Amino acid sequence: MTGPPPSLQDAEIVGRSLTEPELFAHLYDRYAADIHRYVQRRLGAGAADDITAETFLIAFRTRSRYDTERAHARPWLYGIAANLIGKQRRTEVRALRALARTGHDPVAESWSERADDRVTAQSAHAPLAGALAGLSAGDRHVLLLVAWADLTYPEVAEALGIPVGTVRSRLNRARRKVRSALGADPAFTLDTPEVV
Repeated sequence: MTGPPPSLQDAEIVGRSLTEPELFAHLYDRYAADIHRYVQRRLGAGAADDITAETFLIAFRTRSRYDTERAHARPWLYGIAANLIGKQRRTEVRALRALARTGHDPVAESWSERADDRVTAQSAHAPLAGALAGLSAGDRHVLLLVAWADLTYPEVAEALGIPVGTVRSRLNRARRKVRSALGADPAFTLDTPEVV
């Protein structure tokens, strides 16, 4: 399959896929690896393939409802993935609690090249996983879409169907709770500036 012209935006692909369904595969090519990595971080390797596939299946089936005024489909796809992850919430919380107990994170471990990196990283995983498990689903979604998926505040708002102000408040609350759980002063802020 040859790709669409680089200038073809996601919205155009979605719109044209209504009459040319094979074009939708280009969205998969653009975003599947990112969605898969995000789901894998949230639920583990076992669920990542299924959730990624289901994300794109749902997107394909509901593409006629896509708002073509939105040039980029990335937030829409992350929103679908977040909803599917929400249905798997118990699995995610169990995995985070297991990580908090054992300190073993096979996903992060595969990213570490050197032994000293693994030792340093693993010592931080357990408390962080426990802190993440203690967050509400909404706060965890916002925090991880910003931290792991690199979505901007407006993209998170679009993905979750919430106002940008809600994204800010949930992110602030999540960061404060994580800092507190990690033993840092909750008033200490080393946040990155808001990207819009």
